[in-house]
Amino acid sequence: MTEFVLVAGAWLGSWAWDEVVPELRAAGHGAHALTLSGLADKRGVPAGQRTHVQDIVGEVERLELRDVVLVGHSYAGIPVGQAAERIGDRLAHVVFVDSNVPVDGESFLSAWPSGRAMVEASMAANDGFWAPLTEADCEGQGLTDEQIARFVAGSTPHPGATLSEPAVLARPLGGLPATYIKCLLDGDEPMGEAAELLKSEHWRLVEMDTGHWPMFSQPRELARILLGRAGGAS
Repeated sequence: MTEFVLVAGAWLGSWAWDEVVPELRAAGHGAHALTLSGLADKRGVPAGQRTHVQDIVGEVERLELRDVVLVGHSYAGIPVGQAAERIGDRLAHVVFVDSNVPVDGESFLSAWPSGRAMVEASMAANDGFWAPLTEADCEGQGLTDEQIARFVAGSTPHPGATLSEPAVLARPLGGLPATYIKCLLDGDEPMGEAAELLKSEHWRLVEMDTGHWPMFSQPRELARILLGRAGGAS
């Protein structure tokens, strides 16, 4: 039995996977949606980027999980990628869902120069937090009005320290068994480091014809892709 550990991106918590988890469990696997410190039901808990790495590693160890498929969406790809190398032989596969990937010595903000000023301005106006998106920000991503409303209502401000702390990698990510899911409404191709990593023989690219939040817009299709990675399949 594969154990999926699911981590959503900025502003979101474990609730974002509510329509994916039942699909994974119905197929006979474990599914553990994780809220990172400082977000959703853990709002108010102090958090940096290293805290989020430990959140993930700690959950795997606490539950004594093996044959683990780590799933990181958007921002969460950064802590998930670091956690993947820290859990050793417990790891079966890593899935990056339209996500950032960690770069040793780089932070979320330093690796996104075109967006840095916008995020820092939001943090300056919101006591060090990145303010959640509005309904207008979510348009054009394959979401229904109901899905957008759910996204906006559930989002909480994102702790700024998680965006500015640099990632720490012991070895290149290209050696890990990984799948990168590119959501085409959010750009035709993986950008930057993700594109380089996909040149590795250990990485695979899967495309979804939807927007940046497939756990809302196409949860069954996303679950089907994840199930294809059960047992560490490539």
